[in-house]
Amino acid sequence: MKPRIEIITAKKLIGKRLRMSLSENKTGELWRSFIQRRNEVKNAIGIELFSLQVYDPLYFTDFNPNAVFEKWATVEVTDFSSVPDEMETFILKSGLYAVFLHKGAAVTGPVTFQYIFGTWLPDSGYKLDNRPHFEVLGEKYKNDDPDSEEEIWIPVKL
Repeated sequence: MKPRIEIITAKKLIGKRLRMSLSENKTGELWRSFIQRRNEVKNAIGIELFSLQVYDPLYFTDFNPNAVFEKWATVEVTDFSSVPDEMETFILKSGLYAVFLHKGAAVTGPVTFQYIFGTWLPDSGYKLDNRPHFEVLGEKYKNDDPDSEEEIWIPVKL
């Protein structure tokens, strides 16, 4: 699984967020809450959804499944002129990312992440950067379907 290396431009996102840990994962709750109201975001760009994680600077230094991070369920927008009640804005700054294609049901994601952090990153010549991580859920994303596809964007630096 070889990633492509890409520099993204800044993106404006609107969505919902929750604080959680891997041991107390609230991803399903977050996404159900957002998807029910997604159509209220009137200035969305395309159909892609962004699942975004914001980690504390030391999160990966001393990994702990109980460590809390912020997770967002979002959609990209043209501007912030109309933000639905109980939703928030987020600016994803431009930067360098390693982009991996995950194929398979969402429950098989940990295998892909283990490869990224345990094999690819240590051998890549890149270091993890302290910026948001995210997944792009596009047309081929089908959640728990074995034919599902999503892109995993990992922030890196040389």
